[in-house]
Amino acid sequence: MVLTIFGAFSAAKVSHRWFESFSIPGYSAYETNQKVLKTFGTGERPPFVAVFHANGDITKVNLERSIDRAAGVNPGSRVSSYVNTHNAMYLSKDRHTAFAEIYPPGENNFTEDVHINDVRSALAANAPPGVTTHLTGLLPLEDASSGGGSGPSVLTEALIGGGGALIILLFVFGTVPAVAMPLAIALAAILNTFTLVWGLTYITDVSIVVQFLIALVGLGVAIDYALLMIFRFREELAAGEDLETALTETMTHAGRSVIVSGTTVAVGLLSMVILPLPFIRSIGIGGMLIPAVSVLVSITLLPAMLSFLGLRINKLRVMPKRMVAVSDPETSWWGRWASFVVRRPWPVAAVGTAIVGLLLFYGLQLNPSEAQAKDFPGKGDAITGRQMLADSGISPGAMKPFVILSSKSDVAEVVSGVQDVRGVEGAAAPTGWSQDGKALVEAIPSDDGSSKAVRGTIDRVKNALPPGATLGGVAPEDRDFVHAVYGNFGYVLLFVILLTYVLLARAFRSLLLPLKAVILNLVSLGAAYGIIVFIFQQGHGSEAIWNVPATQSIIPWIPLMIFAFLYGLSMDYEVFMLTRMREAYDETGDTKTAIQLGLARTGKLVTSAALVLMFAFFVLSTSPGTDIKQFGIGLAAGIIFDATVIRALLVPALVRLMGRWNWWLPQWAARPLRTRASAPAPEARPIPESA
Repeated sequence: MVLTIFGAFSAAKVSHRWFESFSIPGYSAYETNQKVLKTFGTGERPPFVAVFHANGDITKVNLERSIDRAAGVNPGSRVSSYVNTHNAMYLSKDRHTAFAEIYPPGENNFTEDVHINDVRSALAANAPPGVTTHLTGLLPLEDASSGGGSGPSVLTEALIGGGGALIILLFVFGTVPAVAMPLAIALAAILNTFTLVWGLTYITDVSIVVQFLIALVGLGVAIDYALLMIFRFREELAAGEDLETALTETMTHAGRSVIVSGTTVAVGLLSMVILPLPFIRSIGIGGMLIPAVSVLVSITLLPAMLSFLGLRINKLRVMPKRMVAVSDPETSWWGRWASFVVRRPWPVAAVGTAIVGLLLFYGLQLNPSEAQAKDFPGKGDAITGRQMLADSGISPGAMKPFVILSSKSDVAEVVSGVQDVRGVEGAAAPTGWSQDGKALVEAIPSDDGSSKAVRGTIDRVKNALPPGATLGGVAPEDRDFVHAVYGNFGYVLLFVILLTYVLLARAFRSLLLPLKAVILNLVSLGAAYGIIVFIFQQGHGSEAIWNVPATQSIIPWIPLMIFAFLYGLSMDYEVFMLTRMREAYDETGDTKTAIQLGLARTGKLVTSAALVLMFAFFVLSTSPGTDIKQFGIGLAAGIIFDATVIRALLVPALVRLMGRWNWWLPQWAARPLRTRASAPAPEARPIPESA
């Protein structure tokens, strides 16, 4: 409790130490952009796109003052336009519309203001008579898609998530002490995690994203573990056990499950350190602390609180008595469902497989890429400017122009070589874009920088460059990011699969149960991808509910982070359920009975825990950014899908079909796992725990 109070102090301190940028060391486009930033002070942020329109020839009016005043809002901005290049690629074919690229200085981060509204005002106030102006580009479009706001704070999101969890817990337990304890454990886990992350910031950079993960994942995971232990404690008390015995049984079985579950969640997050991206690694290390601390709090503070409360955990009833009383699991709805699955495993497995197969079909169509400019939602000047560019026939590549860094002596060769590349509208070396013997060339691709078509253009431009010249810009760096993540994703997957398999083989004392668990978790992950593809990539309901049109892509970091969290969190439910089945099998020696008892005793627990987590993640979808909406909905839908279709249909049905081979662990495998062997006997005799 003392550490938790200190955690409130730590949370305030760490808020000033978050790392708000990201790097892709060793990748060409990122390194080029960093060199441009160091030399010219700009180059990491995407440019503003200033749009000018006149009824006559736009080249006959002087746009220089308007452009200079707009660029002056952020001192040090770099500008390209028809004014300082006389290149027709900055004009529409009818010469009624022109655009200018204004690159704001500084590093790209989450919070620093680039004064979008001030730039827009300066642009309009200094425009020549008869010329209308608009300010668009990636930064203004992102601002428009978020309504110009920043969305709920971390505290607000945690409070909303906690409120939803409170309602669910009231229906699960119905008494004040039983409801309050999971929330108290979640608070302790969150604040103590902030203490450790505060210390971590003095060792390495920690991404600002970690604060959201601590608040919401910490809330969900800690409540999950508290639910498991409180369920077991109340069950033991209801069976007539005294306080000490009830607590001992709870820690022996539920406490062990919590440790195994927390370890698998931590492994999923720790796998992020394999990727060559410092900010992703920091998310992995920081995120790993969330389940680790939740486990520590659950096996120290929670049993102490249970020991203190004892039978009083069922006092202060605020819901009907039937919700407070601990009923016989075998006669509950879950008990009846378990009996049905045991009698009809093939039809249940077929239904679950059909649902999973449909979602996997969509999941295989996943396109990890930044959204194209035309797909950004919202309204206002940025959207109007984007539409004016499109109506004028100007390439959408203006939103993410290429920037080539070369020596000053090679500029002419770069311009002549790049402008003839298929997929490039034109290339120019604007006045003032040279310094210290280095110079920059800007090229406008014919396609949106986030489209599939531009990938080939990037390769062709690289091949057209002379030795010493390198390609930079937002679009090539985005492509480097995708390569860095998904080019190494196989190693991440292998690391997670092997480590979780070993952990679960020891926990379940089986070779087949952990294999089934790993495969079903991957299937559940693919189904979660299918859900976000169906909703956001293809646009079924995204615009009606979240005002986000079909993006034709999923933002690249979303599948990665969904994998990191959903793989471990889904494994929680697998561990809860199969640990109870293993315990029942050791007592009875009968697979059918083990399935019935295991599912009956954990069905309500798993569903309740999933609802808590689902609500916590669903809160994320209230944030304004499309990326956070995709992340929140992907996790929320994935969690509830896993708890219902996977755990209620496929897991018990497959365990029933695998029969006695579920429990097979030969001596040669048991020895290195430091556990006892298990023979696949048709009717094994119960093995005492003391053995």
